[in-house]
Amino acid sequence: MRKESSTNAINRNMIREHCGMAFTLSLIGGRWKPGILYQLVRGKMRYSELRKQMPEVSERMLVLQLRELETDGLVRRLVYAEVPPRVEYELTEAGISLKPVLKSMSDWGLGFQEKRDAKVSSV
Repeated sequence: MRKESSTNAINRNMIREHCGMAFTLSLIGGRWKPGILYQLVRGKMRYSELRKQMPEVSERMLVLQLRELETDGLVRRLVYAEVPPRVEYELTEAGISLKPVLKSMSDWGLGFQEKRDAKVSSV
């Protein structure tokens, strides 16, 4: 855990407060959150379904990332009182509103990657 009084933490918080893009990236950035959000854009999913769709992520990391997305108000965790217990995840309204942002970022990334790869292969 980082010290909140460190210069790095103070600078990070100041940037997040004054830059919408930095704030957005602090919520959806990282290795696994975009993939989780992408899966949930398709609709409600059980935890086990998410695990199957993202086999590279460890169980611990998936739980941690889902909790962060839930705390940030982008994902809703639904627990059903059944035996055995059933847990599903879905996007909140705020999470659903990210759909065009995620699509745009994906399109840009794929286009840029193609251009970069073409430039590298022509050298």
